[in-house]
Amino acid sequence: MTNTGRKIIFNGSKILFGIIIIGFVILQMTCSDGNKRPDGNSFVIGFSQCTSGDEWRRAMHQEMKRELAFYPEVEFLIKDAQDDNERQIQHIQTFIKQKVDLLIVSPNEANPITPAVEQAIQNNIPVIIIDRRTTSDVYTSFVGADNYEIGKTAGEYVVELLKGGGKVLEITGLPGSSPAILRSKGFGDALAQHPNIEVVGKINGQWQENIVNQRLADTLLTFKAVDLVFAHNDVMARGAYNIFKNAHSIHQNKIKFIGVDGLAGENGGIEMVMDSVLDATFLYPTGGEDAIQIAMDILQRRAFKKENILQTTIIDERNVRVLKMQSEKISNQQQDIERQQSRIDEQIKIYKNQRNLISILVISLLAALVLGANALYNLQQKQIANKKLAAQNEEIVQQRNKIIEMAEAAKVANEAKLKFFTNISHEFRTPLTLILGPVEEILNSSIATKNKHLRRDLKLIRANAIRLLRLVTQLMDFRKIEHNKMRVRASEQNAIEFIQEIMSAFERTAKRESIDFRLITFEQELLVWFDVNMLDKVLFNLYSNAFKFIRKVDGKIYTTITKEEETVRISVEDNGRGMSPEHVKHAFDRFYRGEDYSTIGTGLGLSLSKELINLHKGEILLFSKKGVGTKFDIILPLGNAHFLPHERVAQADHVSSYEHYRIQVEADETADLLSTSPTTIKKDTTILLIEDNDELRTFLKNKFTEFYEVIEAADGEVGWQKSLEFVPDLIICDVMLPRKDGLTIVEQLKSDIKTSHIPIILLTAQDTIEQRLKGIGVGADDYISKPFHYALLAEKVKNILYNRQILRARFSNELPTKTSAKSASNDGMNSIDRQFVNEFISIVNTNIDNPNFNVNVICKQIGMSRVQLYRKVKSLLGYSVSDYIKTIRLKKAQQLLSETDLPISEIAFAVGFASAAYFSTAFKAKFKISPSEYKNGER
Repeated sequence: MTNTGRKIIFNGSKILFGIIIIGFVILQMTCSDGNKRPDGNSFVIGFSQCTSGDEWRRAMHQEMKRELAFYPEVEFLIKDAQDDNERQIQHIQTFIKQKVDLLIVSPNEANPITPAVEQAIQNNIPVIIIDRRTTSDVYTSFVGADNYEIGKTAGEYVVELLKGGGKVLEITGLPGSSPAILRSKGFGDALAQHPNIEVVGKINGQWQENIVNQRLADTLLTFKAVDLVFAHNDVMARGAYNIFKNAHSIHQNKIKFIGVDGLAGENGGIEMVMDSVLDATFLYPTGGEDAIQIAMDILQRRAFKKENILQTTIIDERNVRVLKMQSEKISNQQQDIERQQSRIDEQIKIYKNQRNLISILVISLLAALVLGANALYNLQQKQIANKKLAAQNEEIVQQRNKIIEMAEAAKVANEAKLKFFTNISHEFRTPLTLILGPVEEILNSSIATKNKHLRRDLKLIRANAIRLLRLVTQLMDFRKIEHNKMRVRASEQNAIEFIQEIMSAFERTAKRESIDFRLITFEQELLVWFDVNMLDKVLFNLYSNAFKFIRKVDGKIYTTITKEEETVRISVEDNGRGMSPEHVKHAFDRFYRGEDYSTIGTGLGLSLSKELINLHKGEILLFSKKGVGTKFDIILPLGNAHFLPHERVAQADHVSSYEHYRIQVEADETADLLSTSPTTIKKDTTILLIEDNDELRTFLKNKFTEFYEVIEAADGEVGWQKSLEFVPDLIICDVMLPRKDGLTIVEQLKSDIKTSHIPIILLTAQDTIEQRLKGIGVGADDYISKPFHYALLAEKVKNILYNRQILRARFSNELPTKTSAKSASNDGMNSIDRQFVNEFISIVNTNIDNPNFNVNVICKQIGMSRVQLYRKVKSLLGYSVSDYIKTIRLKKAQQLLSETDLPISEIAFAVGFASAAYFSTAFKAKFKISPSEYKNGER
């Protein structure tokens, strides 16, 4: 077959597939119904009817069903409440749970049914109220006649019928239903203008003929003299007619009967007027047809009216025959329509069956044609696919080769970087040794002995140089492990004695911090093969971590040694902060630092420990729960069969002098650094240090304690709480903190009126311009990157506090005597503080003449406690609240003495002093001159 032929077959198969798809689409379109929702399902309409026990309601149902004949895909559900409010509420709630598309409600009584209708609206179900109204306008649409207008028209007709005088008996519908209420009100309003027409009584017929019969029969003697009976519906009017007829009083008194509904057919209002049972009735349309039409407009998203008032008319002897003929003709036409609709439905059913059969035959024919073409097409496609696969395979091979080349290049580059980094790390050892040597020499000299501050700083240098040396050693150990140059030199050792020796280096720290630090074992001696230098590093790392994260109160660190069948298990367990499952999962990953540990360590210790234990053919396990504690299990095989011959030595090398020095000194010097803080002296200015690094925090505390009162916090959450508790004069805060970072602390403090005035200096190891902008953006007063010079930090602290003093001095020299409070408008104060000062000064000036004005009044108006208000005012204005009020009063008095001729006693009262004598004493104490002398110009 030629290529052209293949293309023809290929294109033909595509066309045939397209024809099949189009055929299915056409079939679906022809089978679809315009009265379905967009998802293709039928609409469901629920109808909550108050009752179906009268002809008028049944006529409404017939109208609805006739109109629904035009919408065969609509499912219509009716629930009859049988004049029971509770039952109707349950029906509405059932429809809501069924999630009907629309709800039609004819309320039994307005007030009880209203909440249920509003609930349906809240559930996004449209609601059409028919016939009777609810007490609110929360519905989608209303269909019904104007019952007030019907009542009023009936009243006007009665006036005409009785020629302006007579006695009337009114028979009302169900109390609480809107038709009964509105018809009675309209009827009464129409008769109110005709005093000669008297309503001699009202009977509650509840829309039922039998109830009218019972209640009217019981009270017939009372109403024998009536001239006209007005009933709210035709059936109650018929009941009244029968009662009066049986009492032989109709012809004697010529009583007239008027009803409402005007239904056609047997026993309808029109028939009653024809038979002279009723003198007149008023047409009250059921609205069933209109309700269905509006429902479909809503469901199909067409325009509709919310209020749909149906028209009414009077039916009496003048027009009753014409109306009866029209109703009979309409009834006959409806029967013809129903018969025609039935035949149309049958024809549609036949048409659909024939259409489906033809569609199936066409699709089968097309499918048969396609299958033949498709077989040829698949053969061609298979050949093309094989060629493509061969080309792709060749391309993949080439890409793989390129990736291998790139990986080799990346490996070489990475090896070069690691080699460079290792060499640099190795070079660190020489300068560190040169640092440690002179520092140790100076520490042992008389200079350091005499100067305790110098000795403390030298110890800090030594401790951190040792720490850096240990980190360098860890990096070099990793490099050795990666290149298989780390060799195990295992020897048989008493594991219990070895662990006790390592633990002794931490006993001083445990004792000082009241930590329960103990070894638990039932073995007196336990011989195990291991490399003493490697296991030393592992245990030292585990103990260091345990002491870092142990609880400050009731801390426990237990080491348990257990001999098992073929292994020995060494467990180090603490009750510290613990780790989350995510942190436990990655704890042994190299350089991993998670959660609150992001600022602690390098992430090397545990990873190196795992590698060292792996070299022993052992295992290290981690069990931890956040807030409970952490447990490490080291499992080592017993015997020496798992070591190669060259990995076993007859006698272990002693721990190197450096390693022993590291263990002993680092713990001791860290303890010294933390315990050599100078005695705290009470100062006027308070600084809060929020820093998680114990040594840096202690260093700064020792430096600042000489000049300020210093408060410490080791994590962000504690720092935040202490900021609120102590309201310090200045805060120095690290950015990277456990539990709550520094930026969050700044943002929270600066947005709280109680702490917004506190200046904050941020410390961080991140020195990018973006980080600086972010820190200043949240409201920090300054941003200092690590490492920093203490002198620079101290100078910044001093300058910030000095600027605060200048601001206070400005307020003390420019105390406002008017409510403008201009002193608060300055560049050294943020908007929250400026607003606070303006409000505070305004309150003081407004109450300047009130002798009962005090701190409690200000606290109540501003909404702060006495302590918070005192600290805020003292920090911003340099005064206590009471002193500020008193000073303002004296300044105002000074102004009045200079500018007015008021007596001193009146001036004293004008500025809030209850006693002129006390005023004079206070004025003289403030200005060193009496008020009278000041007024006479002796100043």
